[in-house]
Amino acid sequence: MSRIAEIAARIPGYAPQDLPVDAVNAFLQQLIIPVGQAQALPLLDAHGRVLAEDVVSPIDVPGHDNAAMDGYAFAGDQLHARQSLQLQPLPGSALAGQPWQGRVQAGQCVKIMTGAVMPTGTDTVVPRELVRAGDGGSIAIAADALRPGANRRLHGEDIARGSVALEKGELLTPAAIGLLASLGLEQAPVLRPLRVALLSTGSEILRPGEAPREGAIHDSNRYTLHGLLTRMGVQVLDLGCVPDDPALLRAAFLRGAREADAVITSGGAGMGDADHTRTLLQELGEMVFWQIAMRPGRPMAVGVFHSKFHEKMAVDAYPSSAGSYHQDSIFFALPGNPVAAMVAFIAFVRPALRQMMGCRHSAAPLLRACATEPLRKMPGRTEYQRGIVSESTDGVLQVRSTGPQGAGVLSSMVRANGLIVLEHARGTVQPGEMVNVMMFDGAF
Repeated sequence: MSRIAEIAARIPGYAPQDLPVDAVNAFLQQLIIPVGQAQALPLLDAHGRVLAEDVVSPIDVPGHDNAAMDGYAFAGDQLHARQSLQLQPLPGSALAGQPWQGRVQAGQCVKIMTGAVMPTGTDTVVPRELVRAGDGGSIAIAADALRPGANRRLHGEDIARGSVALEKGELLTPAAIGLLASLGLEQAPVLRPLRVALLSTGSEILRPGEAPREGAIHDSNRYTLHGLLTRMGVQVLDLGCVPDDPALLRAAFLRGAREADAVITSGGAGMGDADHTRTLLQELGEMVFWQIAMRPGRPMAVGVFHSKFHEKMAVDAYPSSAGSYHQDSIFFALPGNPVAAMVAFIAFVRPALRQMMGCRHSAAPLLRACATEPLRKMPGRTEYQRGIVSESTDGVLQVRSTGPQGAGVLSSMVRANGLIVLEHARGTVQPGEMVNVMMFDGAF
C-alpha cells in the first residue's frame, strides 16, 4: 500500500469527493515530515527561524532581587494597615548596575532605581508618587498604600538556571530573540529555512510586460502566493508562469522537486482537457486529487514527489546538479481562481508548511466576533467568507462581510482584515450570532 493510501485509510470516512476541511488537515498532518538539518546562527540573524532543540538557561533570570519601579527600598514588615509609616532615607542611591553598599535598618530606606539590586535588609519598593515629605527630611507612606514585597522582582522568577527557556519548535519572534539575549547567548540552534518552489500554470496567463490578448488574464496568483510565502520566512524559488505545455510543465515540476522541499502550483488541478498538471503529477509522483467540501477553493491536489523513485529522471534532466536531488518534495496544486488560491493556502498550505518548518504551533488562531448582518451559508461545507472586523461602541468585536464572495473577487481580500470561518454543519448566520474569524495578521 502506498504512503498516501495508508494515510487515507487512517482517516475515518475518508473519500476524495466532498472531503471535509478537518479531514484535509488531518491528512496533511500525517503526510508532512519536518526538515531536520540544523545550524547555529547569531541572534540578529535568527529572527523568523525555528529552534532545532530546547534551549536550557545557563543563568537565573533575573540574577538578583531587583526593583520593578523607581522609588525607595525598605523592609516591608514595617507596614501597617491602619497607620502611616515614616522612613529616613540613607545617603546615596541604588542604581541599575551599581548596587548600594551597606545594610538598611528598621526605620530607614534607600532611594532606588528600576532594575537596581535590592539592598540588604530590604524587600519592598514604594514608588516615588506614593510618598510625601515627612519630618526632618524623612518620607511618609500612607496606610494601605502598598503591601510587603511590592514592586520587587525576585531572583530567578522569570527563568531558573537549568530550566528550559524555549522549547524545540519555537518560532523565533522578536520577544523570543530578546529572551535568548537575556540569557547571555550569542547564537541559537535553528532548523534550516524551508525551500518552496512556486509557479502559475495556464496558457491564458499573461506574464509581466506581455502584450494583452483576447481571453487572457494577468498572473496575480504567483504574486499573492509569493507574498504569503515571503511573510512566512521561507526561501522562494520562483519558477514563473508555465503554459499548458506538458514538456514545459514536466521540466518545471522536475526542477521544483529537485531544488525545493515543497512545490506550489495554482491552476491545472481540475478536470479540464488542458489541465496537464493532473496527468503529469500522477506520472511523476504519488498524488491525491480532492473535491473539498469548502467554499471557495473546492479543487485541490496534494502529493509526494519521491526522491529515490525519480532520482534517475532528475539526473537525466539536470545532470550537473543532480546531487541536490536528495529528498521527497510535497506538491500542492491550488485552485486557479485568485481568492480560492489564497484561501486554500491560508487554510491548508500555510499550516502544513509551518509543520514542515518544525514549528510547534502551526494553526492560525481564531477569534470570536458578533455578526452584524445575515451570512448566507449552506450546511455540508466549510465556508471562508471575507470579513471586516471592528469594535462596537460598547467594546465588542463585530464582523460584517465585504460583500460579493465570488472566488475571483480579489479586491475583497484587500478590503477584508480576516476570514469568517463558518463550520461544516452550520447554516445561515443571523445578526447577533457569534462566529469565528481568522485574522489576516495572524494568518499572514
